[in-house]
Amino acid sequence: MVKKAIIIGASSGIGRELAKILAANRYAIEAMARRTHLLEELRPQVRTPLRVWYIDISKVDAAMAILAQVIEEAGDVDLIVISAGTGHLNDELEWRLEDDTIMTNVTGFTAVANVAARYFLKRGSGHLVAISSIAALRGGRRSPAYNASKAFEMNYLEGLRQKVTKAGLPITITEIRPGFVDTEMAKGGNIFWAASPEKAALQIHRAIRKRKTIAYVTRRWMLIAWILRVVPRFIYDRL
Repeated sequence: MVKKAIIIGASSGIGRELAKILAANRYAIEAMARRTHLLEELRPQVRTPLRVWYIDISKVDAAMAILAQVIEEAGDVDLIVISAGTGHLNDELEWRLEDDTIMTNVTGFTAVANVAARYFLKRGSGHLVAISSIAALRGGRRSPAYNASKAFEMNYLEGLRQKVTKAGLPITITEIRPGFVDTEMAKGGNIFWAASPEKAALQIHRAIRKRKTIAYVTRRWMLIAWILRVVPRFIYDRL
């Protein structure tokens, strides 16, 4: 039986590789991104049906409308993955970069997550997966808006998880917290433990199959997460 998945941000990196893996596991894919020409290039690489849609989640009203349309046309969607986002190193605290991060990772993310959650609540079941970041755990001097936006995503997803649990519905909310992945989003020097998008996507698919609540990618970043939590503020502030 072919299941149906929507991937928002499938044009490159983790989203693109996850689309390939899901297609290989008998999912029909609704692939969404701004760079639709890259989605068109993806189509011949998969064997299950793949449809291409334009979306820019920072354009909130249009993004919510197109996602609702895709859900309606696809019919009975089992899985929605939010892999769209942005991030900037911003040592100079340039407002344009902070604003772009907030509009995409906070406002845009919330808009599409809201549409997905309301759909699954109405359907009575489903699986929402969102790519957050280990950066959600603490603030960051080089990218303050990015870290803060990922903390917002983490807490919004927790709120949705609480809502579906209270409703007693078989809806899974999975938050993926990657460390460094070798994609366009990985910026700056001294990148360590950087996983390939292929390896990251394989571990994300495993988390999806196991219907995990939270998954670190790669799994060794769980150690960094533990360290981040226990480092005292007076030390962390000087890093």
